[in-house]
Amino acid sequence: MTSSTAAGVTTPAASSTPTTGRRGGSGAGGSTRPSCQADGCRVDLTDSKHYHRRHKICEHHAKATVVLVSGQQQRFCQQCSRFHELSEFDDTKRSCRRRLAGHNERRRKSSSDLHREGSN
Repeated sequence: MTSSTAAGVTTPAASSTPTTGRRGGSGAGGSTRPSCQADGCRVDLTDSKHYHRRHKICEHHAKATVVLVSGQQQRFCQQCSRFHELSEFDDTKRSCRRRLAGHNERRRKSSSDLHREGSN
């Protein structure tokens, strides 16, 4: 809907509903139900845990070692909360190498700090 001003300029009409500045996540008007993003998975995530709805992945595919997503074999990383190519994982681990390296570095750092404090 548009309205005209005295100068003849057409502007969008003001909405009768206040805006909060917050938008819906899917942009689909909320009419579609959240579902798993794995190819061929039709699991309705409406009653799933918040984590699975937020990341659009069912519990089964979150823990699977191989998932087909957009035609590519991938795995869901529990640290990044996203899919990566299988080459980014060691064996059957569920965290990618990059995130595991950071995790292990932090563990080594804190354990070496503890050993130094104990030798005073």
